[in-house]
Amino acid sequence: MKKNIFIVSLFFVLLSCKSQKTTNFPLNNNLNWIKPSNLKKGDTVALLTPASYLKDSINSVKNAIDTLKSWGLNYKLSKHIFDKKGHFAGDDKLRAADFQEAIDNPNIKAIWCTRGGYGSVRMIDAINFKKLQENPKWIIGYSDVTAIHNEIHNHGVQSIHGVMPVNFKKPSEKIKKAVKSLKNILFGIKNTYVIEGSTYNKKGKSQGILVGGNLTLLHTMLGSKTSINTENKILFIEDVGEKKYHIDRMLYSLKRAGYFKKCKGLIVGGFTAMKDENPPFAKNVEEIILALLSEYDFPIVFDFPAGHKIDNRALILGAKIKISVNKREVIIEFLD
Repeated sequence: MKKNIFIVSLFFVLLSCKSQKTTNFPLNNNLNWIKPSNLKKGDTVALLTPASYLKDSINSVKNAIDTLKSWGLNYKLSKHIFDKKGHFAGDDKLRAADFQEAIDNPNIKAIWCTRGGYGSVRMIDAINFKKLQENPKWIIGYSDVTAIHNEIHNHGVQSIHGVMPVNFKKPSEKIKKAVKSLKNILFGIKNTYVIEGSTYNKKGKSQGILVGGNLTLLHTMLGSKTSINTENKILFIEDVGEKKYHIDRMLYSLKRAGYFKKCKGLIVGGFTAMKDENPPFAKNVEEIILALLSEYDFPIVFDFPAGHKIDNRALILGAKIKISVNKREVIIEFLD
């Protein structure tokens, strides 16, 4: 009798497990994305270092501060912005504390990460990002900051993939397009990008929420609560200094995790300083992407000016965009 009861119980347990729907990333598809308020003159921007230490970039921070001042904005340096502990700008707890303080301070209207490198993923679990929903503010950065962007997106808040103070090694003249695009977003001026087409482009039109960032970081987030849902989204990717077969491997990992299955479009930014093996991989990045995504019918943009390059145009991650792609030109319009 006990044996029969055990078999019946086991059957219902297995049936229950089978009926549960599983997914590799959060079901955050129906969030009402919060757009932080536009900045105005007199507002304060916090500068902090969430990952690698700043090395010889103190002058870069000074030049970035001069730019903020020229916009009529004030600034606040985090307590540990120039710290150094091994590879990092202070230990994980101190970097997280700086970030939490900037989120919690109602007088801070935007948070500008000074650089990427490596280390954001080590401290994001110590931050209460729900506070950002109550007091939304722009968070700005790229590269390693992708980990922070992804975490923010899963709380339904928009953020800015854009130039950082580490890029201000000289006054902003050399990066003026990137800086202007960032200023436009902060002060509520919509960016519409019209760029020259690529022969590799996959033509088409599409609309969706823009998500993504650095490919290595997107790959790192797979399987965690910080991974993003790409269903009905337009995905942006970029990377630097990777071997071509690493790019192929990471994209295959995303594909196997379902990243592209219900995607609405792909924007490929800078893939700079790529490396190769001997014997060579025999495909460039464009060919790798097109071959891997050949079964999907969404449009693909190549050579978008964003990522680890001087012309790093600002993108609102979490915003609804419309893309129109052909071989001659690409138009990317922000709709909210």
